[in-house]
Amino acid sequence: MERLDLFKLRRVLGKRGNFLVLGIALVVMMIFYPVDGKFRYEYKKGSPWLYETLESPIDFPVLKTAEEISQEKSSAASSIIQYYRKDDKIMASSLEKFSQKCFKDSIPTSIQDVVSAALGKIYQKGILPQMELERRTIFVQRGRNASQEIDSDLYTPEKAIRYIRSELQYAFADQNPDSLLSKLEISGFVQPDLSFDKNTTEELHRRAIDFISPTKGMVYAGEHIVSKGETVTAEVAQILDSFKAEYKKSIGYSGNPVMLHLGHALVIVMLLLMAYLAVYFSNPDVLRHQNEFNFVIFILCLNFVVMMLVRKISPELLYLVPFAVTVLYMSAFLYNRVVLPVYFISLMPLLLVAENGVELYITASVAGAVAFVSFSLYERGWLQFVNTLYIFIACALVHIGFQLVSKGTVFPLDNRIYLYLFIASVLVVITYPFVFLMEKIFYMVSISTLKDLSDTENPLLEDLATKAPGTFQHSLQVANLAERAVFSIGGNPRIARAGALYHDIGKLVNPQAFIENSSNGINLHKDLSPVESAQMIIKHVEDGAALADKNKLPKLVKDFILSHHGHSVTEYFYNVYCNGGGDPKDKGLFTYKGELPSTKEEVVVMIADAVEAASRSLSEYSEETISNLVDNVVEKRIAGNQLIRADVTFKDLNIIKSVLKRQIREIYHARIAYPKRNS
Repeated sequence: MERLDLFKLRRVLGKRGNFLVLGIALVVMMIFYPVDGKFRYEYKKGSPWLYETLESPIDFPVLKTAEEISQEKSSAASSIIQYYRKDDKIMASSLEKFSQKCFKDSIPTSIQDVVSAALGKIYQKGILPQMELERRTIFVQRGRNASQEIDSDLYTPEKAIRYIRSELQYAFADQNPDSLLSKLEISGFVQPDLSFDKNTTEELHRRAIDFISPTKGMVYAGEHIVSKGETVTAEVAQILDSFKAEYKKSIGYSGNPVMLHLGHALVIVMLLLMAYLAVYFSNPDVLRHQNEFNFVIFILCLNFVVMMLVRKISPELLYLVPFAVTVLYMSAFLYNRVVLPVYFISLMPLLLVAENGVELYITASVAGAVAFVSFSLYERGWLQFVNTLYIFIACALVHIGFQLVSKGTVFPLDNRIYLYLFIASVLVVITYPFVFLMEKIFYMVSISTLKDLSDTENPLLEDLATKAPGTFQHSLQVANLAERAVFSIGGNPRIARAGALYHDIGKLVNPQAFIENSSNGINLHKDLSPVESAQMIIKHVEDGAALADKNKLPKLVKDFILSHHGHSVTEYFYNVYCNGGGDPKDKGLFTYKGELPSTKEEVVVMIADAVEAASRSLSEYSEETISNLVDNVVEKRIAGNQLIRADVTFKDLNIIKSVLKRQIREIYHARIAYPKRNS
């Protein structure tokens, strides 16, 4: 087991800013932590009850399960009760027309009286449109009152005519009832007065579904719930779930509020401590860079606050939160080895405050892990939305797994949960561009920005390639050397490459002053004094910083421009000056006024820059000459106190030297001389 680096630990613990940020995070989390206690019993269906025999301390209703409510809703949906409205004007109109018909055709009064009485009785009941009467319950509104009735107790036009026929046959046995009906044209006076009300029917249907009772009985105080060691069956689990819901609703936390807040504070402190240790053991550099540490704690607080606010609205909506996007935010700025440990820790509050916290925790963890991998493959343009599919499938499989464990089946499908998971997967992609806002807030440079900066088609680099081609080629070589060397000591190769590509950008101002860009034998230093030449060379650092500001390069890149020479001396012109009789005490005239490197990446670029430039002057590229060159460059930087602010060890420097020696040998390896062909 690797031992703790106590020296490094003391340096990290000495960062007061980190503890200030942790204190602020503690306060923020305490504000949003829900002020309620936690149900003291943990149980699982199919497992034994691990506590003492439980008797109900309160009266509470037994809540129906989601499956029971779903079945009742399905049953209500399948039994639609139709709603009809009665129009009394149709009865009055029909009787009036029948009376006129009888007067016009001189129908005997006896027949008229029998038929009128029958029509009155029929209309009193009500006439439905022509349909099959199946003894179904319907609603009939008569005036202001509505009542439930059986459809077979009412009439249809056909049933009404049959009734009138039977009345005529009974009253006038000596006459043919069909002839009488035909003569009376009775069908014209039997019109439906009950009309179907579609809108009211649909509204009643909705109400029948929405107002299904969520409870199915009561458990009273003192009533036995479960015995110690008894298996928690589905029925017992349902009662325990109901007790838990009523406990949180009616009782909640009954202890000392001070102790409750103290408990919350201890939980949050442990959470922050775990995050702190996860960062320390994965990449302690984050603890030394205040903006990076602030960002990590911000992610912890962001996930915590969001889950607490959403839980307050509806715990089920936690499925809708795109927690996985915080993985992408962190991976844009931090080393991969830091990202997942911090992310998993940031999700832990789900286990404490969510009803189905284990499922939510695993779902969000899997979503983050999948996003972490898939976005490295599909991160540009419309291909980003491919990640949505991968994340959704992974989350859906987790939900299906928990359904199988708890219910033994995935049916009926809870479409709402799957919809939430899909929306959350889409939101991961949609909210990812906020990474550029994080970049501005925390003064960090994202991977996307580093990629854009390292693109040689970037206008500033294209300008360098056109106006100072020698410097451009030198910068490419330094970038390649630095990238590999930084990787070998655990630094960030992307940052080193970007810094190396721009470190000499100041030479754009006066490219011919540097030998790699001089052409046609032109030597600008021919008629200049050593001091003037040195000042011209030194000025490229100042010019580079000005160009960085003008082109709005990130401070991270500008730091490479200012630090790649540190406080070193332009030895060539200094030696010429001294050999020509100059006072060696004037060394300051030949010294760069930049900044000393402080990061691993800046140190490597400084060394790689000097090694690449010096390697061009070697007359022989043997293993010995290359090794001596690299060793001398590093020794001069150490002797000149150029690395006193740098976060590198002698072990790191030895690894850097080893990588650079190998790289230089590969660049200048011996080549085969091609023989001439005999003619």
